[in-house]
Amino acid sequence: MAYVIGDDCIACGTCQGECPVEAISEGEKYSINPDLCTECGTCASVCPSEAISLP
Repeated sequence: MAYVIGDDCIACGTCQGECPVEAISEGEKYSINPDLCTECGTCASVCPSEAISLP
């Protein structure tokens, strides 16, 4: 199950630069492509607003 970015996202872009498989894309709110996410947790560990979690 892929990580998801919740409503607490502040759109800082930190997670996007840390994702080793480039599964995170920028939009109105950042989003994670579940087909690319390897569930490594790197994005969640660097998120300053703790907006990224497993569903």
